[in-house]
Amino acid sequence: MSKETVATKNAPGAIGPYNQAIKAGGFVFASGQIPIDPATGEMPEGIEAQAEQVFKNVAAILEAAGTSMANAVKTTVFLQNMDDFAAMNLVYARAFEGTEFPARSAVEVAALPKGALLECEVIALL
Repeated sequence: MSKETVATKNAPGAIGPYNQAIKAGGFVFASGQIPIDPATGEMPEGIEAQAEQVFKNVAAILEAAGTSMANAVKTTVFLQNMDDFAAMNLVYARAFEGTEFPARSAVEVAALPKGALLECEVIALL
């Protein structure tokens, strides 16, 4: 089985020794995305704005891989504060609107890169 690196300028570049995503075995494995706007390098304020940016970044990576949010089969959402779950969930529902929702885990973590309020990783079908 072979694997292929996925990269796009429409999502933030990796900030460490990893790739935005890898295609392998009929799947795309997208690395966790934080809410950095790839055009400005800035992070919006507040959970809703950060969630919107995270899911834009995820969608851009999936598109670069030749798939879409509609083909997501599993997501993991990392929240700095579980009190933000309801607000994140509203944005999440819009991001996947019109699709079968993927399986999901959501966990609270002590901290995220660059002080982000959330991060999301995705596995999708090609």
